[in-house]
Amino acid sequence: MNARTDPRVDTLAGLLATRAAQWPDKPYLLSPDSGNVLTFSALAADADTLRRRYAAAGLASGQTVSVYLPNGEQTARLLLGTMACGLVVNPINLLCQPAQLRYILAHSDTRLVFTWPDGEAAIRAALCEAGLDVPVVVTKPDGDSLPPLPAMREATAPLSPPQPHAPALLMYTSGTTGTPKGVLLTQHNLVTNGANVSREHCLGPDDRVLATLPLYHINGLVVTAIAPLVHGGSVVMPMRFSASGFWKDIARHGCTWLNVVPTIIAYLLNDPEGQAPGGVRFCRSASAALPPEHHRAFEARFGIGVIETMGMTETAAPAFSNPLDPRRRRIGSIGRPSGTRARVLGRDGQPLPDGEVGEIVLQGENVMAGYYKAPEITLESFTADGWLRTGDLGYRDADGYFYITGRAKELIIKGGENIAPREIDEALLRHPAVLEAAAVGVPDPAYGQEIVAYVVMREAAPCDDAALRAHCLRELGRYKTPKEFRFIAELPRGPSGKVQRLRLLDHA
Repeated sequence: MNARTDPRVDTLAGLLATRAAQWPDKPYLLSPDSGNVLTFSALAADADTLRRRYAAAGLASGQTVSVYLPNGEQTARLLLGTMACGLVVNPINLLCQPAQLRYILAHSDTRLVFTWPDGEAAIRAALCEAGLDVPVVVTKPDGDSLPPLPAMREATAPLSPPQPHAPALLMYTSGTTGTPKGVLLTQHNLVTNGANVSREHCLGPDDRVLATLPLYHINGLVVTAIAPLVHGGSVVMPMRFSASGFWKDIARHGCTWLNVVPTIIAYLLNDPEGQAPGGVRFCRSASAALPPEHHRAFEARFGIGVIETMGMTETAAPAFSNPLDPRRRRIGSIGRPSGTRARVLGRDGQPLPDGEVGEIVLQGENVMAGYYKAPEITLESFTADGWLRTGDLGYRDADGYFYITGRAKELIIKGGENIAPREIDEALLRHPAVLEAAAVGVPDPAYGQEIVAYVVMREAAPCDDAALRAHCLRELGRYKTPKEFRFIAELPRGPSGKVQRLRLLDHA
């Protein structure tokens, strides 16, 4: 099977119109929870409806609409349809804590927020605390009719179809500073990487993927929602991942490929009842390093080959991939550049020979336009000659395969989610017994990384693990609460007095 797309189609609007004309009644999205089937023609009609409603509500091209919803048919329709209208969609991570939610809603200049009943209180509280007067539309993630929009201001002129280099997606990702950065991706970035995925894995109209990753994750959005638009395939979208229902959904709906993160592979291996049906061509793993033992165990147990890949929000998901041909895959490698150009730079900024470790940098048509309203951070994220700094340390072998050996940044990646260490530090420092704190990510077979916090206590304020854990659960939520607390006399510091977080890993 080969990827099929018109090379002249370079926007989401063009993709929707082309597929609707080509296969009007072909299923694009199947909803196991509701039993609904969304066709290509219905998806294109959604975009036309949204275009009229947004204009009637007073929204103009290039303005931001936020979507705070779990996976579902309605979520996919709103995200894809909004981008096809020429507006910028901002999918908000449901794991955001209140401070992050307030920041994102304010920083993104959002003009309208879609949410669902379970998320309404969090959105309204964040808007209120941020002093924002922004309309909130409450809908159902699996709804089969688009919600009406409030009239916010005078109607605008009809929205024009977006151009390829118009902004389409604003997705916030954690950084080492703890303040989320808004990655701005264009129509061209997204369609290009949907085509890269389709070509790399030889996907075609008969292929169907199970959406196990949230659409507020760049991997879930581009790989499982946009790539099928490019190759004319389809996606099965349950509202949430279930290890017990995973293989049943695949068998019931005839999925031919999988797109997961290492955490899901660990869950599936831990399910003693799981049995893979026939017809699955491959399993694609991304977002974090897949432990080699899990890679081999998955293939041995389920009989499905694993393709390890690597990407970033800044590259609209994949930038590297192992080959589709199992004889050419290399366990432990992120593969070769996929739709990108890559090199390894030394500390002097010069390319290093094969086998030597340095920072991996990238160029390509899928690379972001920049960080929203952050020109200085954008400038720092690229080399002087325009290569994106990934923050990953690694090397290339003589055959062109890349390997990651560590991270230049201090970002913790747990289960494919970015967590800023400083956010953990600051939460711990709000406890009256904590004098100093530094969080680090340590290897974990299920999540890729787990959080360990090193804590210096105040002498006059005794405290134990249980008290700190309860405090972090209140401040951070369960997902960001450290797995372990280690009490030390002092944090390692450099000559300038800055905490040398990476030295803590020597004791992890």
